[in-house]
Amino acid sequence: MLKVNNVEVVYSDVVLVLRSVSLEVPDGQIVSLLGANGAGKSTTLKAISGLLHAQQGEVTRGSIEFQGQQIDQLLPEEIVKLGIVQVLEGRPLFRHLTVEENLMTGALSRRVSGHDLKQDIEQVYHYFPRLKEFRHRTSGYLSGGEQQMIVIGRALMARPKLMLLDEPSLGLAPMLVQNIFEIIRQINRESGVAILLVEQNANVALHTAEYAYVMENGRIVLDGSAEQLRSNADIKEFYLGLTAVGKRKSYRDVKHYKRRKRWLG
Repeated sequence: MLKVNNVEVVYSDVVLVLRSVSLEVPDGQIVSLLGANGAGKSTTLKAISGLLHAQQGEVTRGSIEFQGQQIDQLLPEEIVKLGIVQVLEGRPLFRHLTVEENLMTGALSRRVSGHDLKQDIEQVYHYFPRLKEFRHRTSGYLSGGEQQMIVIGRALMARPKLMLLDEPSLGLAPMLVQNIFEIIRQINRESGVAILLVEQNANVALHTAEYAYVMENGRIVLDGSAEQLRSNADIKEFYLGLTAVGKRKSYRDVKHYKRRKRWLG
């Protein structure tokens, strides 16, 4: 469905952020992109969704294809109409609007009848029953977990073929993280929406995705099935914080990991 081919991204004609990045998202699958802060994960998503242009970023080499069509030079609104919707990091929403009004804004990218709009909202409430309970509440007063539900639900209102999820666990309590990711798996399973998931929580990401890529310093350094990466010694040590005997490493032990990564050696 999605092919990122040897892409380089430059900001302000000066700063090289992505270096020869290639990845694929098959139809109907969940693929995760792992990495530390500043690795280039969010930039990769914005290159796909077209949002780079708003930050003086540009794909200067390579190509991005969606269902066989090159999209890296399209406007963000054109990419949305093709079926790609990004859920931005930080849960941005219209805080003065109600939950349901926020959800309805997600359908503005397509022509939809009142009947279809109502059906789409009910589908969102199927995945997020708590939002139905709070449908008339002002969204800015809800909890972080509830706001995360809103932004994912708003993306669903666009009827995406591919959803780009940027750090959905950020700032959420562990119980809420598990709940959000269970719903993400349910959406993928029931609606067939493919998902490219950017996530720092490697443990939950590798138990959600079918395939994963590891990004460091703007390039892909490792990829494989989620099962393969969960059993990879480097992933266990540097992303799951476990040694070969299953003991969690201290921060002091882990903080120098970049100098010792075998896949960079």
